[in-house]
Formats: sequence, C-alpha cells, structure tokens
Amino acid sequence: MKLEFLGTTSNSGSCPTLFLTDRGTAVVQGYVVTDPEAIATAQAREGGLPDGEMLVEVPVELLKFAPQGV
Repeated sequence: MKLEFLGTTSNSGSCPTLFLTDRGTAVVQGYVVTDPEAIATAQAREGGLPDGEMLVEVPVELLKFAPQGV
C-alpha cells in the first residue's frame, strides 16, 4: 500500500496525520482510544469492533485535509 501525505495538525509533523492510499482508502494516524466507555459503545453497535480494528482519535481540524467527497 502506498500512502500520500494529505496533512497534519501537529507542529512536529508526527501525529495526527491524514493519508490517502493507492487503494482508494484513507489512513489516519492518531491516538489509540483506550477509554473503556468509548470502546464499549463501539463494540455495542451492530458489527462491533472486529478483530484487527481499533478506534483512533484525531482532531476535527485534521479532516480539512480530506478531499471533497471522501
């Protein structure tokens, strides 16, 4: 998978960051959510949190780098 850097709201350029892939998907670099209540809420939804998936928290400002229509 190839990543194209779209933008970051970090002063150091490390995290959080938004990337676009060559597979037509987005990759978000952010902070892993460890709050038990938030995880329980996600797991309670239909489909829950499948193996290999996790919640990542990023500031809303990061989404300004997302292409229109994504």
